Amino acid sequence: MQSNRVIIFDTTLRDGEQSPGASMNTAEKLEVAQALADLRVDVIEAGFPIASPGDFEAVRAIAQQIVGPTIAGLARCNKADIERAGDAIRPAERGRIHVFLATSAIHREFKLNMAKEEILRRSVEGVKLARTFTDDIEFSPEDASRTEPEFLAQVIEAVIGAGATTVNIPDTVGYATPDEFGDLFRYLFNQVPNIDRAVISVHCHNDLGLAVANSLAAVKAGARQVECTINGIGERAGNCSLEEVVMALRTRHDHWGLETNVQTKRLHPTSRLVANTTGLHVQRNKAIVGQNAFAHEAGIHQDGMLKNRITYEIMHPEDVGLTRTELVLGKHSGRHALRQRVIDMGYSINEAELDMVFEEFKRLCDKKKEIFDADIEALIEKKLHVGTNAWELATLHTAAGSSCVPSATVTLKRSDGESFMKAEFGDGPVDAIFRAMESITGYRGVRLTDYQVRSVTGGQDAQGEVYVEVKHEGKVYRARSVSTDIVEASATAFLNVLNRIAAGQSQRPPAESTNQMAQKEDA
Repeated sequence: MQSNRVIIFDTTLRDGEQSPGASMNTAEKLEVAQALADLRVDVIEAGFPIASPGDFEAVRAIAQQIVGPTIAGLARCNKADIERAGDAIRPAERGRIHVFLATSAIHREFKLNMAKEEILRRSVEGVKLARTFTDDIEFSPEDASRTEPEFLAQVIEAVIGAGATTVNIPDTVGYATPDEFGDLFRYLFNQVPNIDRAVISVHCHNDLGLAVANSLAAVKAGARQVECTINGIGERAGNCSLEEVVMALRTRHDHWGLETNVQTKRLHPTSRLVANTTGLHVQRNKAIVGQNAFAHEAGIHQDGMLKNRITYEIMHPEDVGLTRTELVLGKHSGRHALRQRVIDMGYSINEAELDMVFEEFKRLCDKKKEIFDADIEALIEKKLHVGTNAWELATLHTAAGSSCVPSATVTLKRSDGESFMKAEFGDGPVDAIFRAMESITGYRGVRLTDYQVRSVTGGQDAQGEVYVEVKHEGKVYRARSVSTDIVEASATAFLNVLNRIAAGQSQRPPAESTNQMAQKEDA
């Protein structure tokens, strides 16, 4: 009777480490191996002991120190490889030797220069020699997916007869498609008479992006071990992704009816550890562990998520080790998501105030790729705590550089709807802006006493906050503003100060004389 449990064979430390630039030292391998043990994978392929003294020491150290999973070492079908692997895994509580030999016509002719008979003989001899070190032997016919099915069945029958307890069918170059790969497994289960004496495994590469799909097709056809890596790292385009195949089996248990021992809440932290250790960082849209895997920006999706998470999430982020779903605020977000974020931040605003903030939020989204909580806080402060403005900034243009005199052209709109434009020179673009605004509003004699700029969020598109303090007629006025453009923020902050001067004086701005003066000076 077929088992309903799928064995998870992790080869992050062997095949995964073969990714260009992903080499790990022994201490790093031990750390990852312990994380894999905590994840409760069934088998850790710790390395290829014959490859280098460092690889041997790493496999041996893992065999000595890591408790729980079976520790496997890889070996070619030759005496030196197998003996080296046997020595490396000897300290393990449970050790396995994984021997392999290519079987496809392409490899027989161009790599090995061996006939079928020689392949059969060496495969059997390799398994028998490995059995002198441990009873747990895995055999892989390399490039199985491009091997003649009849010859592949012949090899599998022979190695099982020699004592192999697991037989792996690798799609070494990622050539197979799910339907034909599933058919190959069904053929082998029907044609190999002693196949029930071994666990049949699958090892898929991702050259065509089909590694997970091919592995699941093999499982559907009867395979009960999947060989995979954290984050899908490995040779060329990588291997079957452990987190994807495990969560596919868990999420669609209704379809597969199969179990694994993996503690899925350890998936995300293990992914981060492997990424940081190898330097192979996970793409944002990577399934299960990517930064966007549980992030929702579209307004329709966010609205559905806030009503019931199952509308747009087929699994819980907590199940893979994340603390919560992230509703990413961006240009596709709606009022509902913004309202929820504002509430989560501790603000209490009414619908009219939300509309004001939302309008400014949409403008900001056109300037920034990511909106942080500090951005939202700044918007709330900017829109809700400035009172009724006598003047609004309509347009702003500045010019500055090493070969020109800094200048600014500013258009302000008065509360009655009339607009006024003024151009001024200054010591810099900010000074020119301040001069133009003083000229338009008529508030001369405003003395700048403090001017500060700081970043309120991270990244190259961070918002800058400008703080302005002035003295006018013996009184101190302060204001701040935020924008991705600190020149614009400076203009808005200074205008906020002028509006507070106007509000403090409780009088209509001297627009008549200002308008006439501006027209005369611009003529």
